[in-house]
Amino acid sequence: MESVTADRAAVATRRFDLAHATVRDLNHFLHRELPGSGVTRVDVENPGGRHAIAAGIDHPVDVEVLGHGGYYLAGMNKHANVTVHGNVGWGVAENMMSGTVRVKGFASEAAGATGHGGTLIIEGDASLRCGISMKGIDIVVGGSIGNYSAFMAQAGRLVVCGDAGDALGDSLYEAVIYVRGRIKSLGADAREEPMTAVDLAAVAELLGRAGFPYAPSEFKRVASARSLYHWNADADQEY
Repeated sequence: MESVTADRAAVATRRFDLAHATVRDLNHFLHRELPGSGVTRVDVENPGGRHAIAAGIDHPVDVEVLGHGGYYLAGMNKHANVTVHGNVGWGVAENMMSGTVRVKGFASEAAGATGHGGTLIIEGDASLRCGISMKGIDIVVGGSIGNYSAFMAQAGRLVVCGDAGDALGDSLYEAVIYVRGRIKSLGADAREEPMTAVDLAAVAELLGRAGFPYAPSEFKRVASARSLYHWNADADQEY
């Protein structure tokens, strides 16, 4: 009985050591061979900051990246739960559709850019343009975010447990931003609004999902003033 259990465990987990295998090998397995394989977890060893690790997954699986990743890690993710035990480069979870991506370190620029769904959790800081043009994704950042974050964010929620840089929410549409710390400046058409009971419940749910211990009442709400919705190009050419 024990040997059968061990065999099943061996089948359920697949390991890729990128010191020997290539990212192409890894992603080929995730795209073509994973469905129907019985594998429920993939461990990626020695990622070494390589780009496009675990990009384009379209099947339920847990992926553990045991080190630092480069650009576009878990881009276009759908259904998978990806955890990075390190830092990531540009565009983590770019254009994500569903599932969860958790970065246990820091994220570089454009984290969660154009994301349509799912949850991106960054336990450390995120750099410039976090959540740019987000279209429904939920992003929770345990630290601070850089300038121009949530630029032209169309839908979704961005929760920031630290501070926010300049021009937060510039040209914001229907996305909502919650910031616990200091906001250096707001972008065009973004404004601070009172927190409602709905906002407090939303922040509590997102913090619980991320595992962060902050009180929702400590957060500020930033949303669109909607003055750009019907901007007239002939009206003095001004915002």
